[in-house]
Amino acid sequence: MGDALIVERDGRVVTLINDDAPRNRMSLDFMDALEEQVDALDKDDSVGAVVIRGAGEEHFSVGMNLKQMPEGIRRKGSFEAVLDQRLRVISKIENMNKPWIATLYGYCLGGGLELPLGCHFRLAAAEGAKIGLPELDIGGVPAWGGTARLTRCVGRAAALDIILRVKMISGPEALRIGLVHEVWPNDELQQKAQELAHELSRRPPLAVASVLRCVVGAEEASLAEALQVERREVRRGMGNAEMREGMSAFLEKREPNFFPDASS
Repeated sequence: MGDALIVERDGRVVTLINDDAPRNRMSLDFMDALEEQVDALDKDDSVGAVVIRGAGEEHFSVGMNLKQMPEGIRRKGSFEAVLDQRLRVISKIENMNKPWIATLYGYCLGGGLELPLGCHFRLAAAEGAKIGLPELDIGGVPAWGGTARLTRCVGRAAALDIILRVKMISGPEALRIGLVHEVWPNDELQQKAQELAHELSRRPPLAVASVLRCVVGAEEASLAEALQVERREVRRGMGNAEMREGMSAFLEKREPNFFPDASS
């Protein structure tokens, strides 16, 4: 994995850090390391939530290192294979059975926005964030799912305004249009992301996974299809250990303990 990606662990929370400060470009090595971690974290039941950020305090990420494209084509075999990996990784994050949180600060451009759009929570800095998809400035089109996910997140009008006018919006503006969930002072942003991750990691993991399966993709499903998914997940959880503990705790007026064997 080299130095492209730093992995930190605090209890049930894992933090992934793109180690290419100050701009934190999403290099070939970073994407390989990230895909490896995504696959491992998906299988690790001891992990309850994941935070992803850039190294340092200046920028989340300026996106792909375009100078590496020829090398990427040599490594992966084609331009399509380079893009396929990035689309695949973001899709795996979006469809994982545990929540991911991205912190947006400084430049969050191109892939530096498209990757967070695949995360379940996005927290932004109150000052200095420049969030956008500037591909039109180089004659291109967002290629990591940005057009589709941004439109689903903020609606057609806002998505077209950001992409076609090559806007870089602030954290407060991103909050206003629903692109991020919370905005925090810059010096509190990373700590607030950790607090949210620990809060989510204390939730019953099987139920969390069920909620994610219900909500992610619901926009593309009909109401009847979405309700069928919800009913399936309700049945899946009926009478399991989490539900028994939750119901007992409610009746006994105490906090539930969903991790009786955990050491942390």
